[in-house]
Amino acid sequence: MIRITVLGTSGASPTKTRGLTSVALSYDGNVFLFDCGEGTQMQILKYGVNSSKIKAIFLSHLHGDHVIGIAGLVRTMALNGRKDPLYIFVPKGDEKSVSKLVYFDKAAIDYEIIVKGIGAGTQYKGKDFSISSFKLMHTIPSLGYVFKINDRRRFIVEKCKKLGLEGEMFSILQKKGSIRLGKKTVRLSSVTEPKIGERVVYASDTLPCTRTVSAAKKADLLIHEATYAETELKLAKERGHSTAKGAAGVAHKAGAKRLILMHISARYTDPKLLEEEAGKVFKGARVANDGEDIFI
Repeated sequence: MIRITVLGTSGASPTKTRGLTSVALSYDGNVFLFDCGEGTQMQILKYGVNSSKIKAIFLSHLHGDHVIGIAGLVRTMALNGRKDPLYIFVPKGDEKSVSKLVYFDKAAIDYEIIVKGIGAGTQYKGKDFSISSFKLMHTIPSLGYVFKINDRRRFIVEKCKKLGLEGEMFSILQKKGSIRLGKKTVRLSSVTEPKIGERVVYASDTLPCTRTVSAAKKADLLIHEATYAETELKLAKERGHSTAKGAAGVAHKAGAKRLILMHISARYTDPKLLEEEAGKVFKGARVANDGEDIFI
């Protein structure tokens, strides 16, 4: 199961109810952070994310509301005795700036921190999942990210029952690709069907763009910025942001299953306006709240 914990949903500046941008994705004992705005480590404590399990931080871009929280977080990890390396992925060309943020006061950080500049492509591979990046459209180089569980095969229950498959037979089939049942050989391909791996897409900050539509094609969840309402469309375009309607349009074109909106301007104290605007284009679109857990 994938657990997504929304740590901060405000854009540019925090409010009394919304912290700055950050999302934690937990899967199979690993935690991955997408952006790390100021106060992220406090949100991690508040909302029950295990910081010792953080394997990597994926930064969308180098505006302060997405990165300043790194300075405090890496120091707390050191104080807590972290030994495992920490990867920080940033848009190519921003490596030095992030390294300065990490080591600005020459603090004693005893674990390895690897800051890696990247473009589009696969960046991280786990046992049965991968994390890739794609280019967004913002005022500075910015990246979106896709967490995807590998495609696999699942057993067709009716066929398995009919053939008498049970217990350890399933693991033998998965390991060897076939199994002997009496005089008959049962092949894995004959009792399974393809299952597309679950996919979560994170896109902040950006104008609505075709690259996000492609990345989010039939995604289980699209997390997309919605800084403004459509009444501020001109301002959104000038600042390289999306309106709620624009984000919903991306989700609709992509055929995503769910849409969560975040990076909300502090001017919107009530998210209802943005939800109603997005809901006219993509049914069920919601503005995320800090501390919200989403399971896939």
